[in-house]
Amino acid sequence: MPFDFETVLDRRHTNSVKWDVADNELPMWVADMDFQTAPTIQAALNKRAQFGVFGYEEVPMAYYQAVADWWATEHHFRPQVDWLMFCTGVVPAVSSIVRKMTAVGDNVLVQAPVYNIFYHSIENNGRHTLSSDLVSQDDQYAIDWADLTAKLADPLTTMMIICNPQNPIGIVWSRETLQRIGELCLKYHVLVVADEIHCDLTLNDNDYTPFASLTEPVAHNSISCVSPSKTFNVAALHAATLIIPDDHVRALVSRGINNDELAEPNSFAIPASIAAYTEGHDWLHALQTKLAANQRQVQTFLTTELPQVRLIEAQATYLLWLDVSQVTTDSTALATFIRQETGLFLSAGGVYRGDGDRFLRLNVACPTSTLTDGLQRLKAGITAYQRTQA
Repeated sequence: MPFDFETVLDRRHTNSVKWDVADNELPMWVADMDFQTAPTIQAALNKRAQFGVFGYEEVPMAYYQAVADWWATEHHFRPQVDWLMFCTGVVPAVSSIVRKMTAVGDNVLVQAPVYNIFYHSIENNGRHTLSSDLVSQDDQYAIDWADLTAKLADPLTTMMIICNPQNPIGIVWSRETLQRIGELCLKYHVLVVADEIHCDLTLNDNDYTPFASLTEPVAHNSISCVSPSKTFNVAALHAATLIIPDDHVRALVSRGINNDELAEPNSFAIPASIAAYTEGHDWLHALQTKLAANQRQVQTFLTTELPQVRLIEAQATYLLWLDVSQVTTDSTALATFIRQETGLFLSAGGVYRGDGDRFLRLNVACPTSTLTDGLQRLKAGITAYQRTQA
């Protein structure tokens, strides 16, 4: 059946974090799609609401079975059900895992530019961020393996957080790359935490490799964090799953998740997640087609209308990484100017660290008319900014 990704929804004054902006502003920043979620999820929520009783609830086996079946169908890998653990969100889980599985003062390694909340989970808990920055060349990013190896070998490095697919760049790491990282982490006794929250949003036939599907020794040195939240735009339902193949690691993480009170679902999280994972395949595939078309629209526009801005082609996600280095090396100042001048609200790349000061992040999960408006504002803002610099 066809799904509607073109109706513009008025989300102003709905307690939306994204849309808490001035009336003339267009927010295209935070990872929140401007599409209604899948009809099957809406139906499940309506049914649950009509029941009318919202007491304490447990996570049923049907939830874990739905997660395993989804990964088997969409990603050609079936995690064992006893590897799975419910939690109320990927970010709270990452923070809890950092607290439970590392010590104050340890290094937690990341690959900047990367999702900025990782830094909060690390540094707010008294650990140190150690980055092996990704290297940009010819509109692509690569790993500096010598640097990564040296930093994993540091005795104070006890954990590595991998983002796959990568936010904000949109890289889908290959199986070979993930295996190589995993073997290095094993060699240097570094636990891997894989944030795979964008894993369903691959584009143009790119395939995501679940970290838990790697060789057994590597997989058993890992914790993967997944969720329907980005896939189906249901972040406020607070549902996520941890995939932990190793019994000992799973027991320790379970203690942390339960101590931090992250293990109990709300009344809507479970039925919505089961509906998503059992009946949401067609909706997801239609969404992937729409997101790929939106990325092509951006690429065409930049090529013809704004050639001083270059797109780093995303293999996944609806978050595009725009290279504005021909305009400025201070993307924070540029983003602020564009918002003030045109109302377009983008993410400045500096918060992701690494070389982020040369980039803006653009959310393209929106109807065509909204994206067209945003691109026109982007052009107007950058043109005006360049006049001020002349």
